[in-house]
Amino acid sequence: MAVPVMRYLRKKYYNKADSPMLYYLKQEPGSGQMYNINTLAARIEANGSLTQEDVIHSIQSFVRHLREVLIEGNKVKVDGLGIFHITTSCTGSEKAEDCTVKSIRRVNLRFMVDSALRLVNDSIATTRSAPNNVSFYLKSESATTPGGDSGGSGDGGGEDPDA
Repeated sequence: MAVPVMRYLRKKYYNKADSPMLYYLKQEPGSGQMYNINTLAARIEANGSLTQEDVIHSIQSFVRHLREVLIEGNKVKVDGLGIFHITTSCTGSEKAEDCTVKSIRRVNLRFMVDSALRLVNDSIATTRSAPNNVSFYLKSESATTPGGDSGGSGDGGGEDPDA
């Protein structure tokens, strides 16, 4: 199955008024679905020996323990998926004694994708039909406004498989 993409027109640099307008591609809005634990568990149950309830319990337990390990300041590597870790964002200070834990404004959860999971555009991949290749097709030939908002329904043309 291929992912529908569409062209849109925007400034190369948002903060510059005289920036040139360029065409970019993005996934067609509304073409993707949101999966939750229940829908993933149903897919896993269909292809494995675990029940949907067992899968849901395992995923919830994974998330709970992932949170506990990250709160301790550790990293979590999930083979074939990637590494989860935390980072902080804080205000700078000129004096060392002014730099305290109260300076931390935000704690961020970061994810570094595992090289085994990196996705590749199938149209430029060296190995065809590899498991991580993603196929794209151009859904609409009509350009959108600079803000990225589509003026129509997104079905403004035939499908072009030459993405």
